[in-house]
Amino acid sequence: MPVILALLIGGIIITMIGQNPFTTYQVLFQQSLFTPQGLAYTLHGAAPLILTGLAIAITFKANIFNMGVEGQFVLGGFVAGIVALYCKSLPGPLAQFICLVAGIIGGMLFALVPALLKKYFRVNEMVVTLMLNYAMATVLEFLTTGIFRDNGSGYVTTPMIPKSVMFPRFGDTHITFFFVIVMLVFIIMYIVMKKSVLGYEMTAIGKNPGFAEATGMRVGNKIVTLMLISGALAGLGGAGYMLSDQYSYTLNFSANPGMGWDGMLVSLLGGHNPLGVLVAAVFYSALKNGSQDINIFTGVPQEIIAVIQSLLVLFLSVKFISENTHVFDRIRSFFRKKSSVKEE
Repeated sequence: MPVILALLIGGIIITMIGQNPFTTYQVLFQQSLFTPQGLAYTLHGAAPLILTGLAIAITFKANIFNMGVEGQFVLGGFVAGIVALYCKSLPGPLAQFICLVAGIIGGMLFALVPALLKKYFRVNEMVVTLMLNYAMATVLEFLTTGIFRDNGSGYVTTPMIPKSVMFPRFGDTHITFFFVIVMLVFIIMYIVMKKSVLGYEMTAIGKNPGFAEATGMRVGNKIVTLMLISGALAGLGGAGYMLSDQYSYTLNFSANPGMGWDGMLVSLLGGHNPLGVLVAAVFYSALKNGSQDINIFTGVPQEIIAVIQSLLVLFLSVKFISENTHVFDRIRSFFRKKSSVKEE
């Protein structure tokens, strides 16, 4: 429903500027999903979104709000980029493996702090992870502009990683081996979330943590485990993004608003379900990819995609608030009581 509403309102706006919304959407999705190059570029862009979406999904499913996925993503990318500089002499696959592991560890260390604070001191993980995002951005900016800056570059960046560490592309497409890794991780996470004991425990904690604790489940330990998995997924996403797309760390490494925040939108859009996350990531990547094509093939400015994305955020936020606070049910109940009092 949020997608339909966003596209509907987007279509109304397109009509108001004198363009055909059906032609615009046809160009948008045809160029990004139904041409070989467009589909390859869309899948390439979806790879990090799948991981950040899963990182959000596995915690939100348990009503643990890890808002630090963005920080974990950029930390994973930064660590992988720096480690890659010291892996010049190693064989490519081994160097890539080491960089990915380094990114995973970086993401897990970031997630460990709010997880332990939540377990031992009942500190709200949403507040801690949000604050750590900005702290991490400042620390990485300091390191990038100082110790690890590439002085030969005309802008603030770390040195380019060695070519031997970069993931090579498959033929003339943008797809790299990182996408294969992402799909393997997706299959593992699908099994974990849908078929494993941890998946059942995650759902139980999300529905009623008190009851889960009463049945003998160690909720605190599970929270730490889920946060570490979330951090690992985000860190892997950042590391893979570094080795397959960016190749150096810049101050806008994660773009705007950021892969972590986009991952939250993807997870909400997919209902925190692994299959839903996969579909939502491809859809969202297609939107971003197709924005360039509608600017070329139609008279619609590419900023319309930003409008549609903003509408998606709005409608998904309303849906999230409604499901978690039941505010609309309370409003309906209030007016029903008011009308019944008047009738009496």
